[in-house]
Amino acid sequence: MEFRHKSVLLEESIDALRIRPDGIYVDGTLGGGGHSYEICRRLSPKGRLVGIDQDAAAIEAAARRLGEFENIVTIVRSNYCEMRQELRRLGITSVDGVILDLGVSSYQLDTADRGFTYREDAPLDMRMDQRQEMTAKDIVNGYSEMELYRIIRDYGEERFAKNIARHIVNVRKEKTLETTGELIQVIKAAIPMKMRAVGGHPAKRTFQAIRIELNRELEVLENSLEDMIDLLNEGGRICVITFHSLEDRIVKNIFRRCENPCTCPKEFPVCVCGKVPKGHVVTRKPVTPKEEELAVNPRAKSSKLRVFERKLQSVEE
Repeated sequence: MEFRHKSVLLEESIDALRIRPDGIYVDGTLGGGGHSYEICRRLSPKGRLVGIDQDAAAIEAAARRLGEFENIVTIVRSNYCEMRQELRRLGITSVDGVILDLGVSSYQLDTADRGFTYREDAPLDMRMDQRQEMTAKDIVNGYSEMELYRIIRDYGEERFAKNIARHIVNVRKEKTLETTGELIQVIKAAIPMKMRAVGGHPAKRTFQAIRIELNRELEVLENSLEDMIDLLNEGGRICVITFHSLEDRIVKNIFRRCENPCTCPKEFPVCVCGKVPKGHVVTRKPVTPKEEELAVNPRAKSSKLRVFERKLQSVEE
């Protein structure tokens, strides 16, 4: 199956990056190369783009799409949390912009045997990096009832998390859960019938929770976002597109902390903690898709863009 993914908030994020023709840019979630293509179009022969993705299908698709820019593009198979190390291997110590388009791609959702979708019956996989040994099947069949409850409640924000976890544990005592279809039936049985008809597919939140846990999505974001801000040159920007409230909250809080890191008590007349701002938040409120985009790409509905600009503090400051 061909790698297809419609880049969301494309125009807004590219504009927000304020691309310098001779600059160095990193697409930390390369996908099919949609954002990267638009960045490359704005670069001169002296510019450079580094694309990072952990999905082999994405790497292959992006390499084809960006072929006309091969002299200024470097593609790396890795997780964006390894960005600093990967850039160092390329002799790069700082960049002019970073973009992250988080979540799961249309290709991953639409390729049934990847196990991300609750629309078709497929093996319980959900790995974004297929070199990883652990799969969704291991979580569903190996986690304790309390661990399942925790991730479905916290990462899926599912009100019936306790009941779903209990049903999974009871069913797997009789038979190992192997496929998405089997898991969906368990989830449906755990949710009252009148509640199944509202709020979208009844398995949506549980599938999201298992995917986030398996791929350590929130942990990776939390642990690497500030480091990516540190990679930026003066005036450089990082654009992050999120798809659910948990991701968005992490981005919002880290951006705020980088803008105002002072930990002194409010009653102190002057700051004595010595922590200096790393820049400022460009987007006071997240940028969301326009109606025109939603009309052609309904999956963009929950997307939000937040932008942070680096400002280096001088000694005098």
